[in-house]
Amino acid sequence: MPPTRSSQPSGVRSRAVVPAPTPAPARGRGSTGRRPAGTGRAAGRGAGTRRPRRRPPVRLSTRIAGGVALLVITASGVGHAMVAGLNGAINRVDAFGGIQDRPGGSKGTNFLLVGTDGRDGLSAQEKKQYHLGGAPCHCTDTIMLVHLSQDRQRASVVSIPRDTYVQLPDVGPAAVLAERRGTVPPHGRATATATPTSAGGRPLVPTHPAKINEAYADGGPKLTVSTVEKLTGVHIDHYLEVDFVSFMKTVDVLGGVPVCTTRPLKDSYSGLDLPVGTTTLDGGQALQYVRSRHIDADSDLGRMRRQQQFVSQVIHKITSGGTLTNPVKLEKVTGTVLGSVRADEGLRPTDLISLARSMKSFTSDSSEYASVPLSSLNYNVPGVGSTVRWDTAGAGRLWAAIRADQPLTARRASPGASADSSGSAPASPSPAAAKVDVAPGGISVTVANATGVSGLAGTAQKALRATGFATPGLPTTADRHAEHTTIRYDPRWDRSVRTLAAALPGARLVQAKGQGPVMQVTLGMDFKGRTVRPVTARAPQPAQPTRTAGTGDPVGC
Repeated sequence: MPPTRSSQPSGVRSRAVVPAPTPAPARGRGSTGRRPAGTGRAAGRGAGTRRPRRRPPVRLSTRIAGGVALLVITASGVGHAMVAGLNGAINRVDAFGGIQDRPGGSKGTNFLLVGTDGRDGLSAQEKKQYHLGGAPCHCTDTIMLVHLSQDRQRASVVSIPRDTYVQLPDVGPAAVLAERRGTVPPHGRATATATPTSAGGRPLVPTHPAKINEAYADGGPKLTVSTVEKLTGVHIDHYLEVDFVSFMKTVDVLGGVPVCTTRPLKDSYSGLDLPVGTTTLDGGQALQYVRSRHIDADSDLGRMRRQQQFVSQVIHKITSGGTLTNPVKLEKVTGTVLGSVRADEGLRPTDLISLARSMKSFTSDSSEYASVPLSSLNYNVPGVGSTVRWDTAGAGRLWAAIRADQPLTARRASPGASADSSGSAPASPSPAAAKVDVAPGGISVTVANATGVSGLAGTAQKALRATGFATPGLPTTADRHAEHTTIRYDPRWDRSVRTLAAALPGARLVQAKGQGPVMQVTLGMDFKGRTVRPVTARAPQPAQPTRTAGTGDPVGC
């Protein structure tokens, strides 16, 4: 969420649409029908069709698919007969058949959640109302891995960026497009005198560079699952897929989901228009809320934090609103959800029953959220464009924790407890913390080093993040040497800059009209030997999940 301010001012690369073998049937919001696996693109758009024109961004479909997944896996427990009856409502897809060299199983259960921008069945009026114009690409816009601990006391949701750099096999429609772009050799052309083989003796399929969301276009759920497993080393147990319509229906059947905003949120691209305070969103409004790309200082990263807050609110609504203890309400909710998602063939009613029995005490504090640590936010690949690359060491530790069924965040201590030996932050701020009017969680800061002292910007950025600031991107080196530390800020965010100034005593403030909500810190020689001062808000404010991993407590004003 962008910083609080005193007054509110008022490119996604287009992707070729891939042909499908059969057209998809229409599906209304009140229907449970789904297209068969492998379908969903417009018929008649062959290999020679030119790329569609760029249209206003509608790239986010349902990154909050984790909320739907957690609803699916916590719902049931109302008797074998009802759940067995709901089994027929689940739209099945073969997500695992034929996948080779899969990782070994681990403790707990792993769900792979994917979201698409499908909107079949929405009326023209609904599309206009929620700014869903243009043809959907039926590509993967959301990828989340949800891990349920073996003791069913914790759910870990890890967001995988859709632009993650990967190598995909030279098969499928997207590979043909890559060949046309010149990023892979033409099919059938020999590239080596001998066919390379794996350690097991199987021939290795040639690959080409791509973004991970292209895996769905090349090989549907199977290639998506296989690609994620190879990247993470995590064995996927179940697959769930949602789209715009299924997300909207889920929110509606819950009676709406409340969100709290500390400033007005208005975005002409998505149609979002929310006042300050708490608003209960219906399905369409919720879709606008999680899709919006133009109200956060750091675009996708800020949007991801907002989506994770929404997931937390969905879980809170499910676990505290009597849904799990009211058989009639539960049947309605589960019937709607299960009838509007696609799931793997192995997700059985008995799985839902056993999960529900063990998760009666599941709360939002039992959930934790993380995004994959990145080493580059703009890794340019010829013919592919800007991609993101994972931090190998950081991502390795993250996935190792998932495989070992370990928490991604330090578990919250009881009131009055001190920090544990692992070095996690104490439950309350240090006595030396400065009191501020605006909490740091909604303030985004970039850090540049103008001292020549190696690693200083990284240390400062880490300290700012530890006290609660959002620190999108990586620390940088300034173009020139500086004696004094400065904070460059837009004067429209004059209240928020006071919080940052309190954390960096002695820093000089430099106004930059039109800069926007992201504040720029340049470390000068006067910062050597100094530390970032902790800050804390004078009054309780909404929690902002700004760290790589965090728990999902309900957000309130």
